[in-house]
Amino acid sequence: MPEVEIEIGGRSFEVACQEGEEHYLHAAAKMLDEEAGVLTAQIGRIPEARMLLMAGLMLADKAAGMQDKLRAMEDRVAEKEAELEQLRNAPRPEPERVEVPVVPEGVSDALAEIAARAEALADQAEGGDKAGAGAGG
Repeated sequence: MPEVEIEIGGRSFEVACQEGEEHYLHAAAKMLDEEAGVLTAQIGRIPEARMLLMAGLMLADKAAGMQDKLRAMEDRVAEKEAELEQLRNAPRPEPERVEVPVVPEGVSDALAEIAARAEALADQAEGGDKAGAGAGG
C-alpha cells in the first residue's frame, strides 16, 4: 500500500492509499487544502484537528449542495424522458386534408376546343352579317 505525502493548510501528512489511487488522493487533498486556506485566511492559525474538521465540514456542505442540485437535475431529466416517451407513444395526428383545385387536362382540352368552335362560329356570323349587309344595302 503506497504512502503519499499531502499538504493541507501548510502542514504535511503521510497517508496510505490503495495502489493506483494516488491521483484521487492528491485531488481530494487539494480540495481540502483549498478549504483550509480559506479558514486560515479568515481565522489565522488554528489547531490542526480543528482546521481539518472545519475544512471537512465546508467540503461536506458543498458536496451536499451538489447532491441537491444533482437530484434536481435527475428529476428534470426523468420528467423530460417521460415526456419524450409519451410523445413517442402518442398516436400520430390525423393528416390534414388539403384540397387544391385542379382542372383535369381533358377538361382544359375540351374548353380550348369549345372556345375555338365559338370563335369559328363568331367569325362565320360576322362573315354572314357582312355578306348580308352588303347584299341588302
